[in-house]
Amino acid sequence: MYYFFEILSFFGGYIFMVVGILVSVAFMVLLERKVLGYIQIRKGPNKVGYTGVIQSFSDAVKLFVKESFNAYSSNLFIYYFSPIFSLFVVLVLWAVLPYSSLLVNFIYGGIFFFACTSLGVYVLIGGGWSSNSSYALLGATRGVAQTISYEVSMILIFLSLVFFCKSYNLMVFITNQGFLIFLFMFMPIFMCWVISCLAETNRTPFDFAEGESELVSGFNIEYGSGGFALFFLAEYGSIIFMSYFITSCFFGWFFFSSLMFNFLGVFFCFWFIWVRGTMPRYRYDKLMNLAWKSFLPASLFFLLFYLGVVG
Repeated sequence: MYYFFEILSFFGGYIFMVVGILVSVAFMVLLERKVLGYIQIRKGPNKVGYTGVIQSFSDAVKLFVKESFNAYSSNLFIYYFSPIFSLFVVLVLWAVLPYSSLLVNFIYGGIFFFACTSLGVYVLIGGGWSSNSSYALLGATRGVAQTISYEVSMILIFLSLVFFCKSYNLMVFITNQGFLIFLFMFMPIFMCWVISCLAETNRTPFDFAEGESELVSGFNIEYGSGGFALFFLAEYGSIIFMSYFITSCFFGWFFFSSLMFNFLGVFFCFWFIWVRGTMPRYRYDKLMNLAWKSFLPASLFFLLFYLGVVG
């Protein structure tokens, strides 16, 4: 009976966390629209509710009650399954983060993180190919090439932290920062990591999978109503997740002060928006050069360096 209540409390806590994530996504969208309005010196959402507070909720209701359609001769199963799977992957990812209540405590959290993020490739190619549209397939192909290019260096960067902590558990990362924040020890790879996170979340200046100016939304061009909403719920959910993941890996000492930890998480969410409002889109071949000729040699060098330091 004790184990039954323990499992029940785990699933209850996890469902409560998922609801919190979805509400946070709504306010993240609102924050982005407000901040971009200030950056571009124009009005943001200010009509629905008090100063536009419930604008995101009204947009969600509008999208989910719209008539759903599918492209002619599309592969229906994969076409409908891709948006659902993208949101599912993001919601599962949140279990990796350490919690003071130890809701989930993965011993191999780092491996699980990369296993889940790698599944994003299948979402891209599935959504693009199943639409039976040349434009969607072109956007998916660009996104897949982009994902492969930066994830290699991301894994090597993360392995530097793993060799230093001798564990894949993020809670171990946090306890090892009891006296010194990893940001000061890993500053060069921290810069590579946060730039790679922009590409991981398909954000400007690396939003090639959704390049609106030349691809008109890229791989999800044939999606509307609920499918479109699910893709963007997943995208903004991953932005919030990556913000807290960065905070856990490099600012873990603040974990024991929940106010400061959440402040840093919100700051990185704001940073994603700030970069989008100030940076132009990078050229595609330049991202390939950056990933293969800059990040990969740098991450390999620091991996060997930190391995030598620990050894």
